[in-house]
Amino acid sequence: MSDEEHHFESKADAGASKTYPQQAGTIRKNGYIVIKGRPCKVVEVSTSKTGKHGHAKCHFVAIDIFTAKKLEDIVPSSHNCDVPHVTRTDYQLIDISEDGFVSLLTENGNTKDDLRLPTDDSLLTPIKDGFTEGKDLVVSVMSAMGEEQICGLKDIGPK
Repeated sequence: MSDEEHHFESKADAGASKTYPQQAGTIRKNGYIVIKGRPCKVVEVSTSKTGKHGHAKCHFVAIDIFTAKKLEDIVPSSHNCDVPHVTRTDYQLIDISEDGFVSLLTENGNTKDDLRLPTDDSLLTPIKDGFTEGKDLVVSVMSAMGEEQICGLKDIGPK
């Protein structure tokens, strides 16, 4: 046995904490699932009966929570699926820069400057209009699997 200490440098991210396993048969409508490596919200679940060779299958129709693309997957109901850890956080809007980034105030008083304005016009227009009118705006940021995006807006009154 050697007395040398071995140091391992890991540059790869296993992504272990981004998802957790859940049995396919227990995932319901409005739940979340990972399909083709993308976090999705389930809009439809149908379960087929067990066939001649065993497994009942779950057919998932889901919408990507960031790109709004429709994805489908069929998984045996007894198998595990990856479910993303999805969190929603509210931040107060401080500033909008010319290059499309927003400056947000976190709960502990720090600023968060790494988020872009949403591309969806139904959110983009009220955020820009409310900001130019000088309203106090709170944006909801959804994060899952290392991605973040503004997904909602609340007006908390004038400054």
